[in-house]
Order: sequence, then C-alpha cells, then structure tokens
Amino acid sequence: MAKRLKLLFAAPFIGALGSGAAGGVELTLRNIAQALRNRGHDIAIAAPQGSVVESFQVIEVAGNPQISAQTCDRRDPIILPKGSGLARLWETIRAIQTEYDLILNFAYDWLPLYLTPFLQRPVAHLISMGSLTDAMDEAIAAVIRQFPGTIGMHTISQAQTFPFSEACVILGNGFDLSQYEFCETPTPQLAWVARIAPEKGLEDAVAAAQQTGIPLKIMGAMENPEYWQKILQTYPHAPIEYAGFLSTQALQSQLRQCRALLMTPRWVEAFGNVAIEALACGVPVIGYRRGGIAEIVADGKTGFLVEPDSVSGLVEAIAKLDQINRQDCYKAAQTKYSLEALGDRYEQWFSSF
Repeated sequence: MAKRLKLLFAAPFIGALGSGAAGGVELTLRNIAQALRNRGHDIAIAAPQGSVVESFQVIEVAGNPQISAQTCDRRDPIILPKGSGLARLWETIRAIQTEYDLILNFAYDWLPLYLTPFLQRPVAHLISMGSLTDAMDEAIAAVIRQFPGTIGMHTISQAQTFPFSEACVILGNGFDLSQYEFCETPTPQLAWVARIAPEKGLEDAVAAAQQTGIPLKIMGAMENPEYWQKILQTYPHAPIEYAGFLSTQALQSQLRQCRALLMTPRWVEAFGNVAIEALACGVPVIGYRRGGIAEIVADGKTGFLVEPDSVSGLVEAIAKLDQINRQDCYKAAQTKYSLEALGDRYEQWFSSF
C-alpha cells in the first residue's frame, strides 16, 4: 500500500485492555497495530479507561462495560447499561473521526454496526466471534448490504456460522513471533490457556489431567469464580495449578515448557490465538475439532484434533504426543502466522475501501 494511513482502532468495551477481560481480542488488536505500524501507518486506539497498549497512543474513555455477548441467548435484545462506556467511546470517535482515514472496530457489539452509515469515515469491522444472537446477525447483514467488503472474520469456520459467510473477508491472524522461544525438551506437564468461563470447557481438560495423572498448568483471567470453584469441588484430586492471567512474555515462558496445549471450547472459536502461541514455542495442540482450531492444527503433525466434548479423546491424544515433532509445530507458526503476512492481508483489505 503506497499511502500511509491514519487509523483509529475502536476496542471492545468489556474491560480495560491489558486486563484480559476482552480475551483474545486484546492480543489480536495489539498484533494488528504492530503489523501496520511496521509498514508506516499511524495508529491510535480508543479504549476503556485504564487500558494499556505499550508504545501506542490510547484514547481512554470512561463508562460502564457491556455484557459479554457470550452470556446472551439467541433472541436476547440489545442492552446498553446506564453510563454506557460503549456509547461514550463511539461519541468520542464521532468527534475525532475526521483526523483519521479509517476506523477499525474490534467490538462484537450492535452499536458500532448501527452507527456505521452515520459516520464520515469508513469503518472496517473485525468480527471476533461466531453467530451468537439474532440481533447481531441482523446488524452485520445490514452493514454487508450497504458497505460490501467491510466485514472481516478470522476463519472460514467462524464465517460459516453466519448466513452471509461468502460476503465476509477472511483475515486469519498474525503474531510477533520473536516474542516466543522454541523449547525442544518440555517438562512432563500440560497447559490450558483461556478465560476461566464455562464456554471454554476447562472441566474437560481437568478431567483429562486427572485420568492421565499429568499435571495441568492453567493460565487465564478469572472471569467466573463460581465456575472455577465448581471444578475444584468436582475434581479435588486433579493435578492442576492455576497461574493466573499472564503477560505474553510470562505466558510463553510457562507454555513452552509444556508437552501440549489442550483447547476444549464448548462453542465455535473464531480463531484460537493461543494455539499459534503454543506452536510458536514448538508445543503441539490437542483441541476439539470445532471452529478455528480445526483450521490451525494439522492433525497428526502439529497436534491432534479430537471429537468435540470428548474427554476420552483428549486422553487418547495425550498418549500419542511422542508422535509429534516439535520442530514441525514451530515451522508451521513461522510460515503462516507472522506479522508480515498479517500486514499484507490488512493492507489488501483496506485498499478496497
């Protein structure tokens, strides 16, 4: 792309960036910002108050968070809380929009989609989840009709959860792979990395650890303490350790030492950032054949794909880990998921606006 762009990123309003509240979207936003800055583009990020994105300008906005879409039922209405931070964030964006060439929205929320026709600058929407509610599907479809080519998604599996999948731009993801260190000889432990929430299926990984006797290191933001306590009560003898929510550097230093990463989502994951983080360290991924994971893991080469919700399948795959060459995992990440490849895809997308 010959033109240097001034880009305004609009973060989700679930919690401050850096807290882990927004899950994998936080890392995705950071990686895209880095990939595009490497190419000479200017980036500012409008985000909840208290957000930290190292070395980037953050425009902080105060307000109450949105309810996560993952907790909503299919036909739930759209709700904005009193003192909505999302509404205030987009008020801020409307006020400063003419300073930028394009707005990139990361929020899986109805309001940014609805506001798109009323803004003076083009808006690209990176949809971070599969189809969850009728209201969101309707809002995304309306943008597609009026602004074709402006809806981006991570994987084909994610897009296919919507009735308009062929109209979506598939963008994948990319990472600063220099932050991840290859480990040839792991310690006898497994890893599980995600928000501690029911849709992530942690109990299956804990059950597998209990059956195999292999220690399981659990890393991620504690979103649902009640769910965590229920797991502890159900599996009191499982060999598990909770390490909390970790920075990228701290995460990879723990993750790279593990024999494998277990991914056990109950829903269609749009991508699965941590799968790439694991592969970048040479760590095989054992995951349910569901959503983006199935497009990342080469079954039998960089890990194993297991029938969804099957603890016995996880146990069987763990027993076959010696068949995986960790160098193959590392090479797969380097080939497909670099920041350079990510920057190429986003510049191509933006050039169509």
